[in-house]
Amino acid sequence: MAANRGNGIDTSTVMFGVFGDPVAHSKSPLMLNRAFEVTGANAAYAAFHIRPGTLRDAVNGIRALGFRGVNVTIPHKLEVVDYLDEIDEHARAIGAVNTIVNDQGRLKGYNTDGIGYVRSLKEEAGFSIAGQTVMLLGAGGAARGIGYALAKEGAARIIIANRTASKAEELAAYLSEGTDTEGIGLEAVATRIDGVNLVVNTTKIGMHPKIEECPIAPELIHPGMLVSDIVYNPLETRFLREAKARGAAVHGGLGMFIYQGAYAFEYWTGQPAPAEAMREIVERSLTEAAL
Repeated sequence: MAANRGNGIDTSTVMFGVFGDPVAHSKSPLMLNRAFEVTGANAAYAAFHIRPGTLRDAVNGIRALGFRGVNVTIPHKLEVVDYLDEIDEHARAIGAVNTIVNDQGRLKGYNTDGIGYVRSLKEEAGFSIAGQTVMLLGAGGAARGIGYALAKEGAARIIIANRTASKAEELAAYLSEGTDTEGIGLEAVATRIDGVNLVVNTTKIGMHPKIEECPIAPELIHPGMLVSDIVYNPLETRFLREAKARGAAVHGGLGMFIYQGAYAFEYWTGQPAPAEAMREIVERSLTEAAL
Protein backbone atom coordinates (compact mmCIF):
# COMPACT_ATOMS: atom_id res chain seq x y z
CA MET A 1 0.00 0.00 0.00
CA ALA A 2 1.28 3.45 -0.86
CA ALA A 3 1.93 5.84 1.98
CA ASN A 4 -0.90 8.16 2.92
CA ARG A 5 0.78 11.48 3.72
CA GLY A 6 -1.03 13.37 6.44
CA ASN A 7 -3.17 10.30 7.22
CA GLY A 8 -6.05 11.67 5.11
CA ILE A 9 -8.48 9.62 3.01
CA ASP A 10 -8.40 9.84 -0.76
CA THR A 11 -9.52 7.79 -3.76
CA SER A 12 -6.57 5.42 -3.31
CA THR A 13 -7.29 4.66 0.35
CA VAL A 14 -7.70 0.94 1.05
CA MET A 15 -10.67 0.22 3.33
CA PHE A 16 -10.94 -2.17 6.27
CA GLY A 17 -13.45 -2.65 9.07
CA VAL A 18 -15.01 -4.73 11.81
CA PHE A 19 -18.47 -6.32 11.71
CA GLY A 20 -20.24 -6.85 15.03
CA ASP A 21 -23.40 -6.46 17.12
CA PRO A 22 -22.76 -4.54 19.35
CA VAL A 23 -19.72 -2.77 17.93
CA ALA A 24 -19.76 0.82 19.24
CA HIS A 25 -17.46 -0.19 22.12
CA SER A 26 -14.77 -1.63 19.82
CA LYS A 27 -11.22 -0.31 20.00
CA SER A 28 -10.32 -2.07 16.75
CA PRO A 29 -10.60 1.14 14.66
CA LEU A 30 -8.31 2.99 17.06
CA MET A 31 -5.81 0.12 17.07
CA LEU A 32 -5.73 -0.67 13.36
CA ASN A 33 -5.72 2.93 12.21
CA ARG A 34 -2.71 3.45 14.46
CA ALA A 35 -1.03 0.45 12.84
CA PHE A 36 -1.66 1.87 9.37
CA GLU A 37 -0.36 5.26 10.47
CA VAL A 38 2.86 3.81 11.93
CA THR A 39 3.55 1.72 8.83
CA GLY A 40 2.67 4.53 6.41
CA ALA A 41 -0.17 2.66 4.71
CA ASN A 42 -2.85 4.58 2.80
CA ALA A 43 -5.63 2.73 4.60
CA ALA A 44 -8.60 3.36 6.89
CA TYR A 45 -10.53 1.12 9.29
CA ALA A 46 -14.08 1.64 10.62
CA ALA A 47 -16.65 -0.18 12.76
CA PHE A 48 -19.89 -1.43 11.18
CA HIS A 49 -22.95 -2.42 13.21
CA ILE A 50 -24.19 -5.54 11.41
CA ARG A 51 -27.48 -6.69 12.89
CA PRO A 52 -28.69 -10.32 12.83
CA GLY A 53 -30.12 -11.24 9.44
CA THR A 54 -27.93 -8.80 7.50
CA LEU A 55 -24.55 -10.55 7.65
CA ARG A 56 -24.76 -12.17 4.21
CA ASP A 57 -25.44 -8.78 2.59
CA ALA A 58 -22.62 -7.20 4.57
CA VAL A 59 -20.15 -9.87 3.41
CA ASN A 60 -21.24 -9.33 -0.20
CA GLY A 61 -20.56 -5.66 0.41
CA ILE A 62 -16.90 -6.44 1.07
CA ARG A 63 -16.57 -7.54 -2.53
CA ALA A 64 -18.78 -4.82 -3.98
CA LEU A 65 -17.01 -1.99 -2.18
CA GLY A 66 -13.53 -3.42 -2.62
CA PHE A 67 -12.63 -3.66 1.07
CA ARG A 68 -9.26 -5.40 1.49
CA GLY A 69 -10.16 -6.96 4.83
CA VAL A 70 -12.63 -7.16 7.69
CA ASN A 71 -12.59 -8.42 11.26
CA VAL A 72 -15.66 -10.28 12.52
CA THR A 73 -16.72 -10.21 16.15
CA ILE A 74 -19.66 -11.23 18.35
CA PRO A 75 -22.10 -12.71 17.30
CA HIS A 76 -21.10 -13.35 13.67
CA LYS A 77 -17.96 -15.54 13.86
CA LEU A 78 -19.80 -18.82 13.22
CA GLU A 79 -22.39 -17.71 10.66
CA VAL A 80 -19.87 -15.86 8.49
CA VAL A 81 -18.19 -19.15 7.57
CA ASP A 82 -21.17 -19.91 5.29
CA TYR A 83 -20.66 -16.81 3.15
CA LEU A 84 -16.95 -17.02 2.29
CA ASP A 85 -15.21 -18.50 -0.76
CA GLU A 86 -12.42 -20.20 1.15
CA ILE A 87 -11.60 -21.00 4.77
CA ASP A 88 -8.06 -21.34 6.11
CA GLU A 89 -7.33 -24.83 7.44
CA HIS A 90 -6.95 -23.57 11.02
CA ALA A 91 -10.23 -21.60 10.87
CA ARG A 92 -12.01 -24.54 9.23
CA ALA A 93 -10.92 -26.82 12.06
CA ILE A 94 -12.26 -24.29 14.57
CA GLY A 95 -15.47 -23.62 12.63
CA ALA A 96 -15.28 -19.88 13.27
CA VAL A 97 -13.77 -16.90 11.43
CA ASN A 98 -12.70 -13.55 12.88
CA THR A 99 -10.63 -12.22 9.95
CA ILE A 100 -11.52 -11.97 6.26
CA VAL A 101 -9.04 -11.22 3.47
CA ASN A 102 -10.37 -10.01 0.12
CA ASP A 103 -8.04 -11.19 -2.64
CA GLN A 104 -9.43 -9.58 -5.82
CA GLY A 105 -13.01 -10.48 -4.95
CA ARG A 106 -12.29 -13.88 -3.43
CA LEU A 107 -12.95 -13.88 0.32
CA LYS A 108 -10.85 -16.10 2.58
CA GLY A 109 -11.52 -16.55 6.28
CA TYR A 110 -8.97 -16.93 9.07
CA ASN A 111 -9.13 -17.23 12.85
CA THR A 112 -6.60 -15.29 14.89
CA ASP A 113 -8.43 -15.55 18.24
CA GLY A 114 -6.81 -18.74 19.46
CA ILE A 115 -3.25 -17.97 18.41
CA GLY A 116 -3.59 -14.45 19.79
CA TYR A 117 -4.91 -15.77 23.09
CA VAL A 118 -2.20 -18.40 23.54
CA ARG A 119 0.57 -15.91 22.74
CA SER A 120 -0.84 -13.51 25.34
CA LEU A 121 -1.26 -16.26 27.93
CA LYS A 122 2.35 -17.36 27.56
CA GLU A 123 3.94 -13.92 27.37
CA GLU A 124 1.85 -12.07 29.95
CA ALA A 125 0.88 -14.76 32.46
CA GLY A 126 3.82 -17.14 31.99
CA PHE A 127 1.32 -19.98 31.92
CA SER A 128 2.36 -23.37 30.57
CA ILE A 129 -0.72 -25.02 29.05
CA ALA A 130 0.51 -28.60 28.63
CA GLY A 131 -1.05 -30.99 31.11
CA GLN A 132 -3.45 -28.42 32.63
CA THR A 133 -7.18 -28.62 33.26
CA VAL A 134 -9.05 -25.70 31.70
CA MET A 135 -12.62 -24.45 32.11
CA LEU A 136 -14.02 -22.30 29.31
CA LEU A 137 -17.02 -20.14 30.18
CA GLY A 138 -19.11 -19.79 27.03
CA ALA A 139 -19.40 -21.89 23.87
CA GLY A 140 -19.41 -19.32 21.05
CA GLY A 141 -16.92 -18.43 18.35
CA ALA A 142 -14.23 -17.16 20.73
CA ALA A 143 -14.51 -20.32 22.86
CA ARG A 144 -14.06 -22.47 19.76
CA GLY A 145 -10.89 -20.64 18.73
CA ILE A 146 -9.40 -20.58 22.20
CA GLY A 147 -10.40 -24.18 23.00
CA TYR A 148 -8.88 -25.45 19.77
CA ALA A 149 -5.63 -23.58 20.43
CA LEU A 150 -5.42 -24.81 24.03
CA ALA A 151 -5.99 -28.40 22.92
CA LYS A 152 -3.22 -28.03 20.33
CA GLU A 153 -0.94 -26.74 23.10
CA GLY A 154 -1.49 -29.91 25.12
CA ALA A 155 -4.22 -29.08 27.65
CA ALA A 156 -5.03 -32.34 29.45
CA ARG A 157 -8.72 -31.59 29.94
CA ILE A 158 -11.12 -28.88 28.79
CA ILE A 159 -14.49 -28.33 30.47
CA ILE A 160 -16.92 -26.08 28.60
CA ALA A 161 -19.58 -24.41 30.75
CA ASN A 162 -22.40 -22.57 29.02
CA ARG A 163 -25.86 -21.24 29.86
CA THR A 164 -27.26 -23.62 27.24
CA ALA A 165 -25.73 -26.98 28.15
CA SER A 166 -26.37 -28.51 24.72
CA LYS A 167 -24.08 -25.93 23.09
CA ALA A 168 -21.36 -26.73 25.62
CA GLU A 169 -21.77 -30.43 24.88
CA GLU A 170 -21.55 -29.77 21.14
CA LEU A 171 -18.30 -27.83 21.52
CA ALA A 172 -16.91 -30.47 23.85
CA ALA A 173 -17.62 -33.15 21.26
CA TYR A 174 -15.83 -31.08 18.64
CA LEU A 175 -12.76 -30.49 20.84
CA SER A 176 -12.66 -34.13 21.97
CA GLU A 177 -10.47 -35.05 19.00
CA GLY A 178 -7.66 -33.05 20.59
CA THR A 179 -8.08 -33.68 24.32
CA ASP A 180 -10.36 -34.98 27.09
CA THR A 181 -13.47 -32.78 27.18
CA GLU A 182 -16.80 -32.27 28.92
CA GLY A 183 -19.71 -29.91 28.28
CA ILE A 184 -21.85 -28.72 31.19
CA GLY A 185 -24.44 -26.10 32.07
CA LEU A 186 -23.41 -23.14 34.22
CA GLU A 187 -25.31 -24.59 37.16
CA ALA A 188 -22.81 -27.48 37.25
CA VAL A 189 -19.67 -25.28 37.47
CA ALA A 190 -19.52 -25.64 41.26
CA THR A 191 -19.17 -29.42 40.94
CA ARG A 192 -16.24 -29.25 38.46
CA ILE A 193 -14.15 -26.22 39.34
CA ASP A 194 -12.07 -27.57 42.24
CA GLY A 195 -9.51 -29.30 40.01
CA VAL A 196 -9.33 -26.55 37.40
CA ASN A 197 -6.00 -24.76 36.78
CA LEU A 198 -7.23 -22.13 34.30
CA VAL A 199 -10.69 -20.53 34.00
CA VAL A 200 -11.34 -18.44 30.87
CA ASN A 201 -14.30 -16.14 30.35
CA THR A 202 -14.84 -16.25 26.57
CA THR A 203 -18.15 -14.33 26.70
CA LYS A 204 -18.93 -10.59 26.65
CA ILE A 205 -20.19 -10.73 30.26
CA GLY A 206 -18.55 -7.90 32.20
CA MET A 207 -17.86 -5.83 29.08
CA HIS A 208 -18.53 -2.10 29.08
CA PRO A 209 -21.13 -0.79 29.81
CA LYS A 210 -22.36 -3.73 31.93
CA ILE A 211 -19.17 -3.79 33.97
CA GLU A 212 -20.66 -5.18 37.19
CA GLU A 213 -21.67 -8.50 35.63
CA CYS A 214 -19.71 -11.66 36.41
CA PRO A 215 -19.83 -14.91 34.35
CA ILE A 216 -19.89 -17.18 37.43
CA ALA A 217 -20.38 -16.70 41.16
CA PRO A 218 -17.13 -15.21 42.53
CA GLU A 219 -17.31 -17.58 45.51
CA LEU A 220 -16.36 -20.44 43.17
CA ILE A 221 -12.90 -18.99 42.51
CA HIS A 222 -10.10 -20.45 44.61
CA PRO A 223 -6.41 -19.65 45.20
CA GLY A 224 -3.96 -21.47 42.97
CA MET A 225 -5.93 -21.10 39.75
CA LEU A 226 -5.37 -18.60 36.94
CA VAL A 227 -8.48 -16.60 36.05
CA SER A 228 -8.43 -15.19 32.53
CA ASP A 229 -10.94 -12.84 30.88
CA ILE A 230 -10.93 -12.03 27.17
CA VAL A 231 -12.94 -8.85 27.84
CA TYR A 232 -10.52 -5.92 27.49
CA ASN A 233 -12.91 -3.01 28.12
CA PRO A 234 -12.61 -2.39 31.05
CA LEU A 235 -8.95 -3.43 31.41
CA GLU A 236 -9.77 -5.03 34.77
CA THR A 237 -13.20 -6.64 34.82
CA ARG A 238 -15.17 -7.39 37.96
CA PHE A 239 -14.38 -11.08 37.33
CA LEU A 240 -10.65 -10.34 37.59
CA ARG A 241 -11.06 -8.11 40.65
CA GLU A 242 -13.05 -10.81 42.42
CA ALA A 243 -10.43 -13.41 41.48
CA LYS A 244 -7.57 -11.31 42.85
CA ALA A 245 -9.48 -10.74 46.08
CA ARG A 246 -9.71 -14.52 46.50
CA GLY A 247 -6.01 -15.17 45.93
CA ALA A 248 -6.14 -16.31 42.31
CA ALA A 249 -3.72 -15.15 39.62
CA VAL A 250 -5.32 -13.10 36.84
CA HIS A 251 -4.84 -12.48 33.12
CA GLY A 252 -6.68 -9.73 31.25
CA GLY A 253 -7.96 -9.60 27.69
CA LEU A 254 -5.90 -6.76 26.24
CA GLY A 255 -3.04 -8.95 25.02
CA MET A 256 -5.33 -11.30 23.12
CA PHE A 257 -7.06 -8.32 21.53
CA ILE A 258 -3.76 -6.79 20.45
CA TYR A 259 -2.29 -10.01 19.08
CA GLN A 260 -5.39 -11.15 17.20
CA GLY A 261 -5.41 -7.71 15.57
CA ALA A 262 -1.69 -7.92 14.83
CA TYR A 263 -2.08 -11.28 13.09
CA ALA A 264 -5.00 -9.88 11.05
CA PHE A 265 -2.88 -6.87 10.02
CA GLU A 266 -0.17 -9.25 8.81
CA TYR A 267 -2.64 -11.33 6.78
CA TRP A 268 -3.94 -8.16 5.11
CA THR A 269 -0.67 -6.37 4.42
CA GLY A 270 2.11 -8.96 4.43
CA GLN A 271 4.02 -6.67 6.80
CA PRO A 272 5.01 -7.18 10.46
CA ALA A 273 2.45 -5.52 12.73
CA PRO A 274 3.59 -2.68 15.02
CA ALA A 275 2.17 -4.52 18.05
CA GLU A 276 3.65 -2.25 20.71
CA ALA A 277 2.25 0.90 19.09
CA MET A 278 -1.12 -0.86 18.80
CA ARG A 279 -1.04 -1.81 22.48
CA GLU A 280 0.04 1.62 23.63
CA ILE A 281 -2.81 3.52 21.98
CA VAL A 282 -5.52 1.08 23.14
CA GLU A 283 -4.18 0.93 26.70
CA ARG A 284 -3.99 4.72 26.87
CA SER A 285 -7.56 5.07 25.60
CA LEU A 286 -8.92 2.59 28.13
CA THR A 287 -6.95 4.11 30.99
CA GLU A 288 -8.17 7.63 30.17
CA ALA A 289 -11.76 6.40 29.91
CA ALA A 290 -11.52 4.93 33.41
CA LEU A 291 -10.39 8.21 34.99
